[in-house]
Amino acid sequence: MKLDEAQRKQVTAWIAEGLKLAEIQKRLDSELGLRLTYMDVRFLVDDLKLTPKDPEPPKAVVSAPAEAAVVPAPAIPAVPLAPLADALGAVSVSVDQIARPGSLVSGKVTFSDGNKADWHLDQTGRLGLVTQTPGYRPSAGDVQQFQAALEAELSKLGL
Repeated sequence: MKLDEAQRKQVTAWIAEGLKLAEIQKRLDSELGLRLTYMDVRFLVDDLKLTPKDPEPPKAVVSAPAEAAVVPAPAIPAVPLAPLADALGAVSVSVDQIARPGSLVSGKVTFSDGNKADWHLDQTGRLGLVTQTPGYRPSAGDVQQFQAALEAELSKLGL
């Protein structure tokens, strides 16, 4: 299919807008009266040396088992660990002798307010918490202390 210069500019503008090939196919039919197959539209875009924009990938949604509330540990900002070293007593961390199924390492944590949770580190390096109290979220300070204490415990084990 040969397009005139105005039609080529229109297709280029649609690509720049981020339209998908199927949407361009529909617009060619409705606005320019050109009925093309999807494959013809692909060849047309390729002949014009245009590249459709990839849509942004959807954010992954992780579902938790119904019986346990999984609270992902937020990333801590880069702060020196020296001030935390004195406060590590408020949060206690233990490492299981046998890791939970699907985890590289796991254990238990008791936060400064007395709430307890199981933690695990999976094969991709993600840290997860399964709290005993549904909906419980530790404070940011407790999370920092937990991560520092966990790092200390794992380094003792050579991990």
